[in-house]
Amino acid sequence: MPTVKEILDSMDYGPAPESATEVLGWLATRGQFGHYIDGGFTVPADLFTTANPATGEALAEVSQGSTADITAAVAAARRALPKWAKLPGHERAKWLYALARQLQKRARFLAVLETLDNGKPIRESRDVDIPLAIRHFYHHAGWAELVETEFPGEAPHGVCGQIIPWNFPLLMLAWKVAPALAAGNTVVLKPAEQTPLSALAFAEICAEIGLPKGVVNIVTGDGRTGADLVAAPVDKLAFTGSTEVGRAIRRASAGSGKALTLELGGKSPFIVFEDADLDAAIEGVVNAIWFNQGQVCCAGSRLLVAEAIAAPFTRKLTARLQKLRTGDPLDKCTDLGAIVSPAQLARIRDLVSAGEAAGGELVQAEAQLPAAGNFCAPGLLLGTEPANPCWSAEIFGPIATMTSFRTPAEAVELANNTRYGLAATIWSENITLALDIAARVRAGVVWINGTNLFDAGAGFGGMRESGFGREGGREGMAAYLRAPTAKPRPEGAPGALDAAPHPGKPATGELSIDRTAKLYIGGKQARPDSGQSYRVTAKGHEIGLAPLGSRKDIRNAVEAAHKATGWGKTTGHNRAQVLYYLAENLAARQGEFEARLREMGADPAEAGATVARAFFYAAWADKFDGAVKSTQAAKVTLAVPEPFGVMGVVCPDAAPLLGFASLVLPAIAMGNRVVAVPSASMPFAATDLYQVFDTSDLPGGVVNIVTGAKDELAKVLAQHDDVAALWYCGEAQGRAMVETESAGNLKATWTLENRDWTQAQGREFLTRATQVKTIWVPYGA
Repeated sequence: MPTVKEILDSMDYGPAPESATEVLGWLATRGQFGHYIDGGFTVPADLFTTANPATGEALAEVSQGSTADITAAVAAARRALPKWAKLPGHERAKWLYALARQLQKRARFLAVLETLDNGKPIRESRDVDIPLAIRHFYHHAGWAELVETEFPGEAPHGVCGQIIPWNFPLLMLAWKVAPALAAGNTVVLKPAEQTPLSALAFAEICAEIGLPKGVVNIVTGDGRTGADLVAAPVDKLAFTGSTEVGRAIRRASAGSGKALTLELGGKSPFIVFEDADLDAAIEGVVNAIWFNQGQVCCAGSRLLVAEAIAAPFTRKLTARLQKLRTGDPLDKCTDLGAIVSPAQLARIRDLVSAGEAAGGELVQAEAQLPAAGNFCAPGLLLGTEPANPCWSAEIFGPIATMTSFRTPAEAVELANNTRYGLAATIWSENITLALDIAARVRAGVVWINGTNLFDAGAGFGGMRESGFGREGGREGMAAYLRAPTAKPRPEGAPGALDAAPHPGKPATGELSIDRTAKLYIGGKQARPDSGQSYRVTAKGHEIGLAPLGSRKDIRNAVEAAHKATGWGKTTGHNRAQVLYYLAENLAARQGEFEARLREMGADPAEAGATVARAFFYAAWADKFDGAVKSTQAAKVTLAVPEPFGVMGVVCPDAAPLLGFASLVLPAIAMGNRVVAVPSASMPFAATDLYQVFDTSDLPGGVVNIVTGAKDELAKVLAQHDDVAALWYCGEAQGRAMVETESAGNLKATWTLENRDWTQAQGREFLTRATQVKTIWVPYGA
C-alpha cells in the first residue's frame, strides 16, 4: 500500500472496492435459476451461463425459456388479471409501496448484483440505477391511488408482455412493471439474456412480500423467448431495445389488436454553442457517454461543437479523456467499467475501425486496460462527417464522434440528420437560443445544460425510428390504460368503388354523370397523375367520376404537406381562428351539403354534426396544452405536446363527411398537415370541401385530398418515410396491412374500426395527433 505522503505527491486514487461477498454468497446458494411463474420458481432446465463482463467468470446458470414456459406464464397472468384489475387503486398502491420499500432495503445488494451482471461501475448502479428504480415504484404507487379519478372510464389493457435490454436491467424493469401494475395489468417480463439476475432477485422480492400469484411473471432466455412472448396472446407489448428488433416486433404484432409501445435506439446530438460553459459541457460529455460506457440509448454520442470553440473544446476534452479510470467496476474510483459481452465489444471495435477507414481520427485514453474482461478505452472520433458510418450508426460504446458547425441553423440541420429521434443535449448560456434549438430539434427528450436526466415523473421516449410511446409521468401511465372501446359498426356504405378505372370523362349520354371531381394538393385542384377516374354510384345509379389517385399523387401530396411548415409553427390561437372561420363557412353552406349527402344516400344530418365538430376542434386548438413535471432535479421539466408533422389519414367509407372531419380536424388543430384519403364510395362529400378550405384562409398544403382505391393508397402512405403518423379506419385486413407496412420508418399508427361518428370526438383524438417532447430547463440553485 502507498504511504499518505506518496498519495499526496501523486494524487492517484487508491483502491476502494465494494464487497461482493453477500451477492456471491446469494448466487452460490441459488446456483441455478428457473423461471418465476404463478408465484413460484420453476425447476431449472435448458440452462445457459451468465458471466461477469469484467472477469469472464460465471455468475449463475439461468433457464432458457421455451414456448411452453411463455404459455404457462401468460396463462398465469391471465388467471390473476380479473382479481388484480378489480382491486381498488388504494390496494394496488399498497403492493407497489411494499415493492418500493423492499427494493430500498436491498439497495446496496442490488447495486452490487447489477454491477456484477452488467459491468457498469458501482457508482452508476448505486447512485443512479437503483435509486431511480425505487423512485418508479414509489411514484407509481401514487398513480395507483389516483388512477380512478385521473383516468376516469379507462381500464387496464390486460396481460402485458414486456421485453427489456441489458443496459439498465433493474431500472428498465421498474419503468415497465410499475406503471403496468399501478394501472391494474398483470405482466410477463423477459429480461435480456446477458443480464437476468436483478430481475430474478426482483422475483424473489415479489414472492417475499406475498404479491398475488401470477401478477408478475418473469421468463428468462434469449431472442427466441422474446419472439414467443411477442406471438403469445397478450393484450399489450412493451419493448426497449434495438430499432431492428423493434421493427420486427411491429411487423409480428400487426393486425393482432395488441397495444404496442417501442423505446428504441438513438444517435443523440450533443450541441455545444460558443457561449457555453465549456467545463460544464465537457463534464456533460463524460457523464453522458463515458461514465456508462456509452451503453445508453440516449447518450449524446454525436458531439456538434461550434467552430469558434472547437479547438479549445477538443483540447480540454482530450485532456479530460486521459484522466478517466477504466477498470474493476466494483471499485468506487472506477469511471468506466466493462462492456456487457464479448459480442458487443467486437461490434464496437468493428464500427470504430470502419469510422477510421472513412477518415475519422481516433483519440483514446492511454491507460492500460485490465487483461481479462470486456474493456474498451473511452475515445473520441474527430473529423467525422455525415457520410462516416460512425456518424449514423448507434455504436453503443464509449466512443463519441465530433463535428463542428458554424450557425445555429447548421447545428439543427446536423442534429436532425439521422433516422433516430430519442434525445438531444444543448449547451448555451443564452436561454433564448437554447429553447429555440430545443423546439427545432426532432427528439423526444431535450436536456438544456445537463444530460441523461431521468425521473419517474417525466416522460421518456422517442420520435421517428427511436419508437413511439412514453415511459414515466402521466404519459407513461396512460400507455398502460385504454379508453372505452367504441362499438364497431359495419361500413354499410351505399355505393361501391367500380373495379374498372374509367380513363377520363365518358361520351355524352353514356352515364348519368352529375360531376367530375379532382384531387386537392397544395391548396389547388389537380388531375390525377394517371389521368384515370372511377365511377361513383349511389342509390343504384352513377352520380359522378372521382379521380383515381396513384403513388405519384400521394408523393406530390406529401411534398405539398411538407412545404406547409408554417402551420405547425403558428400559435394555437391562430389555428383556432382559421378553424372557426372554416366552421362558419361550412355552416353557411350547410343546406348545400345536406342536399349532396342526401343525393349520395348518406345521412344529411352529417352536415350539421360536421359544423359542430369544426367548432369543437377550433375551441381545442389553443387549449390542449402541456405540463410542468414534478421531478427530483433542479429543473423546470416541460412536457410539450408537438404535432407529428405530416400525417396520413385514411377515412371510413361510411359517414363520408363526418368521418372525414372527425379525423382530419383534430389532426390539423394540433398543427399537423394531412394527406387524406376520403371515403372511396362517396368521395364527393370530401371533395365538396375544396371551396370551403380555399375561402377559410387554410394555407395550401395543410389538407391534401387524394381519392381512389382506399387500401392501395393507404399502403403507399404506410410505406412513405416522410409520413410521420398514419390513421386508418377500415376492415381487419387493411388494419393489419397498415401496421405491417408502417414498420419501415416506425411511424405511429392508429387503426380503428368504423364506429358511430356522432360520438367520435374528444381528447383521445388530440392525444393521438401529438407526441410529447420532454424538455429539461435549468431552474433554481
